[in-house]
Amino acid sequence: MKAGSGDQGSPPCFLRFPRPVRVVSGGEAELKCVVLGEPPPIVVWEKGGQQLAASERLSFPVDGAEHGLLLSGALPTDAGVYVCRARNAAGEAYAAAAVTVLEPQASEPDPQPAERPLPPPGAGEGAPVFLAGPRSQWVLRGEQVVLTCQVGGLPAPELYWEKDGMALDEVWDSGHFVLEPGHAEGGPGASLALRILAARLPDSGVYVCHARNAHGHAQAGALLQVHQPPESPPEDPDEAPKPVVEPLKCAPKTFWVNEGKHAKFRCYVMGKPEPEIEWHWEGRPLLSDRRRLMYRDRDGGFVLKVLYCQAKDRGLYVCAARNSAGQTLSAVQLHVKEPRLRFTRPLQDVEGREHGIAVLECKVPNSRIPTAWFREDQRLLPCRKYEQIEEGAVRRLIIHRLKADDDGVYLCEMRGRVRTVANVTVKGPILKRLPRKLDVLEGENAVLLVETQEAGVEGRWSRDGEDLPTICQSSSGHMHALVLPGVTREDAGEVTFSLGNSRTTTLLRVKCVKHSPPGPPMLAEMFKGQKNTVLLTWKPPEPVPETPFIYRLERQEVGSEDWIQCFSIEKAGAVEVPGDCVPSEGDYRFRICTVSEHGRSSHVVFHGAAHLVPTARLVAGLEDVQVYDGEDAVFSLDLSTIIQGTWFLNGEELKSNEPEGQVEPGALRYRIEQKGPQHRLLLQAVRHQHSGALVGFSCPGVQDSAALTIQESPVHILSPQGKESLTFTTSERVMLTCELSRVDFPACWYKDGQEVEESESLLVKMDGRKHRLILPAAKVQDSGEFECRTEGVSAFFSVTVRDPPVHILDPQEHVFVHAITSECVMLSCEVDREDAPVCWYKDGQEVEESDFVVLEKEGPHHRLVLPAAQPPDGGEFQFVAGDERAYFTVTITDVSSWIVYPSGKVYVAAVRLERVVLTCELCRPWAEVRWTKDGDEVVESPALLLQKEDTIRRLVLPAVQLEDSGEYLCEIDDESASFTVTVTEPPVRIIYPRDEVTLIAVSLECVVLMCELSREDAPVRWYKDGLEVEESEALVLESDGPHRRLVLPAAQPEQGGEFVCDAGDDSAFFTVTVTAPPERIVHPAARSLDLQFGVPGRVELRCEVAPAGSQVRWYKDGLEVEVSDSLQLGAEGPARTLTLPHAQPEDAGEYVCETRDEAVTFNVSLAEPPVQFLAPEAAPAPLRVAPGEPVMLSCELSRASALVFWSHNGRPVQEGEGLELHAEGPRRTLCIRAADLAHAGLYTCRATPRIAPGAPSLSFTVQVAEPPLAKLVSELTPLTVHEGDDATFRCEVSPPDADVTWLRNGAVVTPGPQLEMAQNGSSRTLTVRCCQLDDAGTVTARAGGTATSARLHVRETELLFLRRLQDVRAEEGQDVCLEVETGRVGAAGVVRWVRGGEPLPHDSRVSVAQDGHIYRLFIHGVVLADQGTYGCESHHDRTLARLSVRPRQLRVLRPLEDVTITEGGSATFQLELSQEGVTGEWARGGVRLQPGPKCHMHAESHTHRLVLSGLGLADSGCISFTADSLRCAARLTVREAPVTIVRGPQDLEVTEGDTATLECELSQALADVTWEKDGRPLTPSPRLRLQALGTRRLLQLRRCDPLDAGTYSCAVGTARARPARLTVRERVVSVLSELRAVSAREGDGATFECTVSEVETTGSWELGGRPLRPGGRVRIRQEGKKHVLVLSELRPEDAGEVRFQAGPAQSVAQLEVEALPLQMCRRPPREKTVLVGRKAVLEVTVSRSGGHVCWLREGVELCPGDKYELRSHGPTHSLVIHDVRPEDQGTYCCQAGQDSAHTRLLVEGE
Repeated sequence: MKAGSGDQGSPPCFLRFPRPVRVVSGGEAELKCVVLGEPPPIVVWEKGGQQLAASERLSFPVDGAEHGLLLSGALPTDAGVYVCRARNAAGEAYAAAAVTVLEPQASEPDPQPAERPLPPPGAGEGAPVFLAGPRSQWVLRGEQVVLTCQVGGLPAPELYWEKDGMALDEVWDSGHFVLEPGHAEGGPGASLALRILAARLPDSGVYVCHARNAHGHAQAGALLQVHQPPESPPEDPDEAPKPVVEPLKCAPKTFWVNEGKHAKFRCYVMGKPEPEIEWHWEGRPLLSDRRRLMYRDRDGGFVLKVLYCQAKDRGLYVCAARNSAGQTLSAVQLHVKEPRLRFTRPLQDVEGREHGIAVLECKVPNSRIPTAWFREDQRLLPCRKYEQIEEGAVRRLIIHRLKADDDGVYLCEMRGRVRTVANVTVKGPILKRLPRKLDVLEGENAVLLVETQEAGVEGRWSRDGEDLPTICQSSSGHMHALVLPGVTREDAGEVTFSLGNSRTTTLLRVKCVKHSPPGPPMLAEMFKGQKNTVLLTWKPPEPVPETPFIYRLERQEVGSEDWIQCFSIEKAGAVEVPGDCVPSEGDYRFRICTVSEHGRSSHVVFHGAAHLVPTARLVAGLEDVQVYDGEDAVFSLDLSTIIQGTWFLNGEELKSNEPEGQVEPGALRYRIEQKGPQHRLLLQAVRHQHSGALVGFSCPGVQDSAALTIQESPVHILSPQGKESLTFTTSERVMLTCELSRVDFPACWYKDGQEVEESESLLVKMDGRKHRLILPAAKVQDSGEFECRTEGVSAFFSVTVRDPPVHILDPQEHVFVHAITSECVMLSCEVDREDAPVCWYKDGQEVEESDFVVLEKEGPHHRLVLPAAQPPDGGEFQFVAGDERAYFTVTITDVSSWIVYPSGKVYVAAVRLERVVLTCELCRPWAEVRWTKDGDEVVESPALLLQKEDTIRRLVLPAVQLEDSGEYLCEIDDESASFTVTVTEPPVRIIYPRDEVTLIAVSLECVVLMCELSREDAPVRWYKDGLEVEESEALVLESDGPHRRLVLPAAQPEQGGEFVCDAGDDSAFFTVTVTAPPERIVHPAARSLDLQFGVPGRVELRCEVAPAGSQVRWYKDGLEVEVSDSLQLGAEGPARTLTLPHAQPEDAGEYVCETRDEAVTFNVSLAEPPVQFLAPEAAPAPLRVAPGEPVMLSCELSRASALVFWSHNGRPVQEGEGLELHAEGPRRTLCIRAADLAHAGLYTCRATPRIAPGAPSLSFTVQVAEPPLAKLVSELTPLTVHEGDDATFRCEVSPPDADVTWLRNGAVVTPGPQLEMAQNGSSRTLTVRCCQLDDAGTVTARAGGTATSARLHVRETELLFLRRLQDVRAEEGQDVCLEVETGRVGAAGVVRWVRGGEPLPHDSRVSVAQDGHIYRLFIHGVVLADQGTYGCESHHDRTLARLSVRPRQLRVLRPLEDVTITEGGSATFQLELSQEGVTGEWARGGVRLQPGPKCHMHAESHTHRLVLSGLGLADSGCISFTADSLRCAARLTVREAPVTIVRGPQDLEVTEGDTATLECELSQALADVTWEKDGRPLTPSPRLRLQALGTRRLLQLRRCDPLDAGTYSCAVGTARARPARLTVRERVVSVLSELRAVSAREGDGATFECTVSEVETTGSWELGGRPLRPGGRVRIRQEGKKHVLVLSELRPEDAGEVRFQAGPAQSVAQLEVEALPLQMCRRPPREKTVLVGRKAVLEVTVSRSGGHVCWLREGVELCPGDKYELRSHGPTHSLVIHDVRPEDQGTYCCQAGQDSAHTRLLVEGE
């Protein structure tokens, strides 16, 4: 809601809403809310749309803004929704809360008939409330079920039942259930029983009874579970239901799931009656347990969920649906795919007692495999509750302090999410616990079931620690149910079932369904029929919202932008808005919207506007007013709306059209005010006669009145009205008067907060209304704050007492005092009061007495004395006495000051932090100087001190810095002394070591190189073999104060070399040699061994070295061996091996194992063993065959390459004629295709091609005869084996010696390593060794005319990787080997190598190899393109690894070398790298070089070259080459070239007074030049300056005179220039404009000008023969050829001749000064008293110096002598009378011109 604008106030706003309350019947319920608004709203409580009234059981407490509803003795009919509605003139608001009345825990006896329940609050109506709810039941199929509920409420609620959220007629036909309505017992209400005639399995579910009336809705639920009896009753034959619809008509499906995952089967079946569903597994019915969940989803489907599938769960799952019309089946075959990596010992189910422990244990294949424990989907972390132990490959979980919630499924998981599952059963009072969590959609039913061990026990259901109502709880036998129908968000929480000390908990989570806000109202119309009302009508929204909603009506005054809520309406239709609903008269618009718990609709505006006038109500009425006589009386009242009204006084109407008025002329005055709904009447200055007046107010609908009462006025102060400030002088009479309103009323006087005490100096008097405080003679200390206090009021007086003003008697005028340096100056004043405080000031600052300033006081006379005045002492002095001032202007004239030392320019060279003192000596100690640096005046600071000592002036730099360099000037007047200060950094020196250091260390030893510098902050660079080092783990750089260290923590031999610590100005050199320990061969001790091995066989050569990390090289016959499949090199610890897995004769030879320091030789010889027949050891039995049968004679030799010779009855066997000879490896075979009688005989196989005695042989006897009739007695059995296993087929023949022919896939079987045929009596076997997948097929045994066949199935054995690929990092060009190990030896091609998921491309650098279980991938000479992800795959497993190839490390083959070159020459730097095409950067001093005219860069193949030309001294430094991470550096040193004079000075002729400049040019800028004149060295002076401008050197001679002429020369080093001649011509000066005579009056100024012919002419001025110098009253300047003299403040004695002299030229003029009359500026005292024998001094000051003064005594002029001394000092004249005697007493007179002064001299004493 928005606040109203203007004076409308603000609508009601709830700061705290009422909360829902649950109360047990008979208890007390209280609702509270806080609502604010302006004006304060009127709050009412409603229920069922009716306003509630207070009663015995119902009250409405109010505490400020808090409003409450208190309900005592709650009854079930009191349940419902209570609405708090707040309304004021600005709007309306409401809030609602539900009150739930619960049944008491214990059953109450029925009330006596005479007892009647108390009526509910309000009108007796209320929302439905359940008196008795349905009870959950567990029944057998076919039983009758009755669910009953009783509901109270008025009007009687409508009842109906639902099953699982659906109406009953949507689920069943009408013949399956009966509804039996009734009435509630003991009060208004109703009951409805649901009777299910014959329960069926599908009838299981949640049944909810709904009760609804006009005041609300209530619901209660129960659970029904129908179980299958041991024998199902026959179905009703008369029932003819609809047949079952079969959604699935296809063959059973196959479903694969990984072990440890969940399998979910869903079957959707329709039919009527609702089918019964049963789940079967492998033909056995399934029951719900921990891992098998059966439920029905929201879409009506039947779901079976198998959790954490295991191998034992595989099989056929069937969903069987049936009803009386028939049945249908749906099946699925579940296959559980076992993981490649399995637990060696899986978990086993365990049981434990509550409060005991449970131990779960499993075993993993490898002890290094990590595992994690889970309880269902919750990860378990090690803690006191769950102890997790790992012992080798055993993993153990111990659960402590078992409780019911620990019952469940536990998992142990290893990598790849391979799991083993077990059930933990907790035995205790609770058999079936609650689920961990339960997710329910908002509005659905929540059912929680618990099974206990004992029947009939009562448990406790609670949510978040609060007991749940019993109406939703049910128990039957062992089962306990909690049914929460239509859950809301408030139902969410932790639900617990407790039974004694046992408890089980679930987390109930209510998922909110997203709802759309309701639609807007329809057909909104406005009717303006009646006066001052408006009728608004509308229709409900379409569609009508399912949830409860209200309509919110808002108004807007035309012209305003704010919409303000009027009120809310629950039902649609029409509403009449009266004028009382608006705050003020105006035109209003209206709009309406729909509001529900899901939001608000858009607004619909009623067309048009209505004019409404509010009816006023009295909000705050008039109150009687009581005031004092003379005060204003205010009457006010507040109305509910803004409206005009009329005021009355004693029945007489007061005019409201005028803001102010009076009742009658001269009578009571009043003022009428209105501010919004507030009206005020102000009666001004009421009197006693107005007491009892009646004030009234009247407006439409409101009349109110109040009385006026006048009280006697309390005392108040008539005068003074405010605080008075009074000022008096000392001894003056002070009287303070305070006048009260009442006569003789007591009062007290206070001063500065303390009550005064009456005394002679302070009197207190009272006279009627007046109270007085009198100070007869005021004193300064009487100043302060005085207060007259009485009856809470006070009068204040601020009194200030001051001394009388002081007057200065002498001097009366401004006094001017002129003195010269060191003269005594005295300033004197006389005041009219001796004790008057006075102050002296100089230039505005108070003067303090010191050695240079003396303050004297003698009676009323005050003096300031300057004993030895200095020019700084001059200025304006003021003598302050009270408000009067006397002024003195003191001028101290100083003679000229000049600089005594230095006479020329001073050059100061210093290093940083050195103390520098610049000293200047003056001719006078008081002279002031000005110090500047580079033209700017310096400021004193701690870093720059200015000192003054007598005539010495110093500038001190305590610790000079580089920035302090510059030109310093000490200036005084027009003269200065110059100091050139040059500051340089002190050179960095290496203190230690001074000599080259050589260090020898052993490998892995810590090497420390240390330097100590002369300066802590000096930077250094470390170089190794000319390259600057970079810090790393193997090389550490340290800095500690002046110490610099390079540390090799574990030195390696390659880290040896020359190290340099470069400090710029100095370097330290270190030579480090790191030697490796000797590498020795410890075993064998002999250096040469002869070894003999057999062929074929394994040959291993072994050595042990020390240290263990030593590298060895193997050689064969002088050539280094290379690793291959036939030659392997090994290294393990100190052992080094060379292995020939399958030695051949050509492998014989000399093998050498060589370390860096030793070698051992193995002479290996290989001999082949004699050929032998491997099997059989005994002679083969005679072989009998029938004519036409094939015959195969086979033998196996010890060597595959051996030759054999076959003979038949002594004759060699020739191939052909039906005979075939075969050789396959070591096996030799003779085959007879079809035997006949000629083939009978003795067959011999010899191992040599010729008959030799002792040669091995093997004989076979073949008999060809007709065999007896053979037949097979038994059949072959089909076999299924795993890949790699053996398969044996067995059959029985008769007779026992009958021949059996084995065939595989129709081909005759030939015995071999894989196929073995055996005979044992009548039994014949065929064994297929190491079955492969392609061995599958049909095996047939044939004997005689009979045959039998069987099928051989070979299951593929998983080929898993035991050792997986590892990531490899290699450098470009290296060989890389990727290796895996499988669990078994696979056939060729079963393992595939891939890169990036694709087969490896054909590349000669890539090869693969297999060695048993080991598979290797070799990549020779890897390149950057080989980088990527490589994988090794079998049909069952896959492993991946990353090959990272870093670029080939760049190395320096030939480093840079230091270059030293002469200035101006060229330098070439060259280095050679290990790779071509490398792009690098050249830098000098860390700055990158760019190609240019003086910088050329070349790169050719491995070589990089830098050529620098035109080098200068500044080019010296470090030249470096950087490429990637490689950096190489060398030193460039440019030597200074000898300085020569390129151009010498030339002869020069100048005019006298001009400046002569001689110049020479050098070959270098930095060189010192010596100038000489006539063979004598020259030094700078004010006239002679030596300057350096680059390579130019200048000699400037200013104001040349004839003496400067001569021969000048310059020299630098050993070079000297040709002398130059300087000629000075005499300058001829003449006067162009003569001086003119000047006449002026005394005190004026005079100006003389003279123009000469030359500009550079120095002239001099004289006045009366005295030379004139600038300063004081004399100013001299030169403007080109014009020379000017200005004389100011002329005196008569200045009159005379003025002369200007410039060389021989001169000009003269006369100055005439008209003297002014001589006047006295300071007169002697009128009377002066002197003691006898003392000296008396009379002193006067005249208006100018040199004035004649005459002293007289008694009219007689006094002459100087022993008695009288006449002194004259400037304008001051003194008469000194020595040794005063009584006779000297008399009147003395001083005459100055026409002016005179008299002094009476009094002599006292003898």
